[in-house]
Amino acid sequence: MSHRPYRVAVAPSGFKESLSAREAALSIAEGLRRVVPDAELDLIPLVDGGEGTAEALAEATGGRLVPCTATGPVGLPVRTHFAVLGDGTAVVEMAAVAGLGLVPRDRRDPCATTTYGVGELIREALGTGARRILVGCGDSGTSDGGAGALRALGARLLDARGRELPDGGAALARLDRIDASALDPRLRRTAILVACNPFNVLCGERGVARVFGPQKGAGPADVVRLSAALERWATVLTRDLAPGTDLAAAPGTGASGGLGAGLAALGARLLPRFEVLLDHIDLDARLARADLVITAEGSLDRQTVRGKVPAEVARRAKALGVPVLALAGTLGQGVDEVTAAGVDAYGSILPAPVALPEALDRAGEFLADAAERTLRMVLVGTRLAA
Repeated sequence: MSHRPYRVAVAPSGFKESLSAREAALSIAEGLRRVVPDAELDLIPLVDGGEGTAEALAEATGGRLVPCTATGPVGLPVRTHFAVLGDGTAVVEMAAVAGLGLVPRDRRDPCATTTYGVGELIREALGTGARRILVGCGDSGTSDGGAGALRALGARLLDARGRELPDGGAALARLDRIDASALDPRLRRTAILVACNPFNVLCGERGVARVFGPQKGAGPADVVRLSAALERWATVLTRDLAPGTDLAAAPGTGASGGLGAGLAALGARLLPRFEVLLDHIDLDARLARADLVITAEGSLDRQTVRGKVPAEVARRAKALGVPVLALAGTLGQGVDEVTAAGVDAYGSILPAPVALPEALDRAGEFLADAAERTLRMVLVGTRLAA
C-alpha cells in the first residue's frame, strides 16, 4: 500500500544581518530532506516589510528590481534598489537604504542616523510614473521619525532662527517649524501605502526610542534624549502638516524608527503589513495543504507575538488545524508567549553557546541541522502516537 509523501510548508522570516527569508527556507529544506528525501516541501519565504521585501514581491508578481544609488543611514552613498511589481506598483524597502545592516557597528547611533535615502528612493519611484508606492518598514537602523525622508522629498526642517536642522533624530529637539512649500508635487497624485507593524507607536512608554533604541545602539541617556526629540517631532509635524491626526500614538506611527509618522503626515496610509504583503502569495491555501508547518526567525521572544512572522504564520495555521514548529537563533524573554499565538513547539538552532559573529556566519548550517533534528523528533513522536 503506497502512502502519499509527507507535506511540509516552510515559511520562515529572515534572520537579521545573517540570512534572507529565501536563504532560511532553503536551509530548512536541506535539513528536512536529510530525513525525508521524498517530502513535498512548499518553500514560502516570508517578508515583513524589512530586508528582502522588494525582491520577494518582484519575484512573486513578475516584476523587476531597479538598481540605484542613494544616501545610506550614516550619510554615505550606498548601492540599493526599489521594485516595480507586475501591476505597476513601486515598492520601496526602507531596509535596503536605511537598514541596521547598513550601519557599521562602530557607528550605531540612532540619534544621528537618517532616513534621507528612503525619501530619495520614493523620488526615484515617483519618476517611474507609479501611481501607487508601497513602503516596506522593518529592520531599520534609524530613529529620526522619517525626518530625513521628508527632507529628501523637499521639506525644510527649521530651528527657531530659521536654520535647517542636521540629520538624525536627536536634532529634532530643536525643531521649530516645517516649511513644506517645496514638497515634491507628485506626492499629491500618488497613493502611498506603508506596510508596517501596527503595534509600533512613535511616542510614550511603548515609543520606538524606548523599545527599539537600545537595539540600534542607544544608551540609557540617548533613549531619554531621543524620546524627547520625537515628542517634539510629533507635535510640530502634526501642527504643520497634519492637523487633527494622532502622529504620536496611532498604530504604526513608530514603524522603522518613526518613519511611519513622517509618511503619514504626507497622507500615506499606515496598514498592517501582513494584510498588504501576504496577498501576493496565497498563504492560507498553501498552509492548508501541509501536514506540518515550520517557521523561523532570528529571535523568538515576547516581541514575536506583536506582529512578527512566526506569530502570523502560527495564527493562520492554527485556524486551519495544522501544527506549527518554530526555530530561532535565540530564545529571549517571554518566548513562552508564542505558544498562545499558535506555535506548538519551538527551539533554538544553536547546538551550543556560540559567539555572535560565528552564529551569524554559520546560521544557514545551524538552521539546516536544527531542522533535521526537529523533524527526526516529530517522526519519533508520530510513531509513538500510532
